[in-house]
Amino acid sequence: MAGGKWVYTFGDGKAEGEAGMKNLLGGKGANLAEMSNLGLPVPPGFTITTEVCTWYYDNGKQFPPELEAQAKAALADMGRLTAKTFGDPANPLLVSVRSGARASMPGMMDTVLNLGLNDVTVEAVAKASGDARFAWDSYRRFITMYSNVVLDVDHGDFEEALEDYKERKGYHLDTDLGAEDWKVLVGKYKDIVKKTLGSDFPQDPQAQLWGAVGAVFSSWMNARAIKYRELNSIPAAWGTAVNVQSMVFGNMGDTSATGVAFTRNPSTGENALYGEFLVNAQGEDVVAGIRTPQDITEVARKEAGSDKPSMERVMPEAYAELCRIYGILEKHYRDMQDMEFTIQEGKLWMLQTRSGKRTAKAALRIAVELAEEGLITQEEAVGRVEPGALDQLLHPMIDPKAERRILTTGLPASPGAAAGEIVFNSDDAEAAKKAGRKVILVRVETSPEDIHGMHAAEGILTTRGGMTSHAAVVARGMGKPCVSGAGQIRVDYAKGTMTVGSTTLKAGDFITIDGAAGQVMIGEIKMQQPELSGEFGTLMGWADKVRRLKVRANAETPEDARTARDFGAEGIGLCRTEHMFFEEDRIQSVREMILAHDDTGRRAALAKLLPMQRQDFVQLFTIMQGLPVTIRLLDPPLHEFLPHSEAEIAAVAKALGVTAEALKHRATELHEFNPMLGFRGCRLAIAYPEIAEMQARAIFEAAVIAARETGKPVIPEVMIPLVMGVPEFDLVKAGIDAMAKAVTAESGVALTYQVGTMIELPRACLRAEEIAGTAEFFSFGTNDLTQTTLGISRDDAGSFLGSYTAKGILAADPFVTIDQEGVGELVKIAVERGRKARPDIKLGICGEHGGDPASIGFCDSVGLDYVSCSPFRVPIARLAAAQAALGAVRAKEG
Repeated sequence: MAGGKWVYTFGDGKAEGEAGMKNLLGGKGANLAEMSNLGLPVPPGFTITTEVCTWYYDNGKQFPPELEAQAKAALADMGRLTAKTFGDPANPLLVSVRSGARASMPGMMDTVLNLGLNDVTVEAVAKASGDARFAWDSYRRFITMYSNVVLDVDHGDFEEALEDYKERKGYHLDTDLGAEDWKVLVGKYKDIVKKTLGSDFPQDPQAQLWGAVGAVFSSWMNARAIKYRELNSIPAAWGTAVNVQSMVFGNMGDTSATGVAFTRNPSTGENALYGEFLVNAQGEDVVAGIRTPQDITEVARKEAGSDKPSMERVMPEAYAELCRIYGILEKHYRDMQDMEFTIQEGKLWMLQTRSGKRTAKAALRIAVELAEEGLITQEEAVGRVEPGALDQLLHPMIDPKAERRILTTGLPASPGAAAGEIVFNSDDAEAAKKAGRKVILVRVETSPEDIHGMHAAEGILTTRGGMTSHAAVVARGMGKPCVSGAGQIRVDYAKGTMTVGSTTLKAGDFITIDGAAGQVMIGEIKMQQPELSGEFGTLMGWADKVRRLKVRANAETPEDARTARDFGAEGIGLCRTEHMFFEEDRIQSVREMILAHDDTGRRAALAKLLPMQRQDFVQLFTIMQGLPVTIRLLDPPLHEFLPHSEAEIAAVAKALGVTAEALKHRATELHEFNPMLGFRGCRLAIAYPEIAEMQARAIFEAAVIAARETGKPVIPEVMIPLVMGVPEFDLVKAGIDAMAKAVTAESGVALTYQVGTMIELPRACLRAEEIAGTAEFFSFGTNDLTQTTLGISRDDAGSFLGSYTAKGILAADPFVTIDQEGVGELVKIAVERGRKARPDIKLGICGEHGGDPASIGFCDSVGLDYVSCSPFRVPIARLAAAQAALGAVRAKEG
């Protein structure tokens, strides 16, 4: 794109861009332009587009030839608006250089503030501001940031020099240092740079600017940004923009400040301004958690029990202006905003706004309240909540009756509760997760390098940092509990300990954190299932009005069935009868059946199982109150029911009155090299028809009993697993139909039922037209269909699937999200062919994919009638189905 436009300016109530240009200007640049167009106070600046980032990587990390001239013109524009000149020794314009990608990536990329300072301009700034301390404080900040981000000098080297100096002088806080102190430290900092790099700290502002722009583009490909993109499915091809903006200073004394505010509470969703600010500070001080920030509103200050005055009290004019602006922004964007601002000598400037990251609880409340306030429609509210995020709401909280041994409290940074072993670094957290251990990641403060450990941990605890620190923002986005700023804790990384007063805990000890209360507790504390708020019911009601797909649950125990009903399931889509066989009082009879030498012996053992199975089905039919229940006949290979260890074999042999040898012999006979492709599913019913007969009798007798007891019609759906064609299906169905006749004759009650099949083999998809001639419903068992289509065993695929998704061979783990090109194509074929033979055939899915939002979108698009998923994912499926229906409507309208 030779000769293109690479730079877009903003400021003084106008801009060359607007909010809709996120792809070109990045989120930050697009919103800075939008705020300028709205006439809000935004320091003037310009955005270098994301296309430059792409050009930079395509051309050996060079800049396009026209960029420099366009940037110089934009800098001259900024100079006119601010009455200063970039690089001018007497009246210098200072700028900030910040990244801004299309999707928000908090803290993942690099920023440089106070750029344009050097040994000459620092004196001019001191003179113009009448505050030498401010000028030298800004210069030392610039040297540390620029050296770290652009020149790759370790930040710790500067920290060490500062701590040594403070100790020698008897100072405690950075604010204790005066102008002369900072002057001495600037000299020390420049020496550190020279010693590390062998060259001087760059003094030419133009060289500083291009160094910083290059560093931001380079940080797009740093390890933490790559990891963040991988976790949040952000393509590398998007690139980042760079925003160059004239500096406004929050560190010019007590009438200046900097802060971060949300228009509503991002943890609870409450409609109240929420945020933190620091007097006489710059932006990084708030987020870095080095000083404890103050509350913006009086109400929040009282709630937090803080003795530090609120912004409402200390800066009433700036506070009133912030409230005016936040009203404008929320109405304009029709969503909760996360804003950054600086107050320079009493004047408020807006540095950023974006739709704020929020917890699931807050997302629900905000979406419902925005709809009720008339800012958005009910359909838009349904589209605003990420279905997967509902998981946070459906997960445990600490049991209110449990005793809490509170070690200390910090800030309630991200809600939910979690317990686990203490680990002090991210690599240990990742290793523990791989080994199946639950951990809490404990850090002084997290940095973007910790992203993998935060992902692996159950929860996060930091000793420094506020509610808008890195740990808090990232944890909320991940839906992980987090307690931040627990300042009583002393962490010793070298010894692997954390200490509060006289109590010391070490790595491996258990703690529990409550992210809603900010508490840290000793030991593993009892949890309880959550209560769902009124907004949850409201939003779900709106979702149910628009979705087309029905949602059922996979359930075989009464407890699962009740949970599913509580979460709004419209029936059971998969009852795995073998799960009932594993219970202690039954496994004995199952083993007798397997060991029997003939069908007489098998029938005798099955006769003992019949009343138990019948009772199971009576309970399920009763709980489901006339809703459909799909019962799958016995599916797994028989060897799964036999004992494995020597001790177990001896005990079972004794109980059954057979020799251990006989038992071992039978186990050997049943052993299969690949049981997933072996003697299972309908193959069992064909070899041993008496098993399917017993199950069919239990189902039909239970239907008669439950209908009589509840007064509701019971229409069981009997599902034959793993058929590859119509001959198998017809053979097993004949036995089921014969049993239905027998039960009708015995009970005098006419039965209504359906017989269908689970489609989990590619051949069944291809022969769907024939199968649908006699099968009344299909349920896609996409777990097995994925295994048989891709030739991948889900139990063994972990060892290589990671490298397949990392290298882009597979877009996602095919057991988590359906492989639309392969497995999805077979489902489509089966749907089309099945409907050809039987237009009203009922079609569902009961694999794990039934609870995955992306897969649910696919199920909606191919016209299935329902999805079935685990009980806890039912609300997620209801919301995802609604979003799929709305997406389909939008696609038609579009």
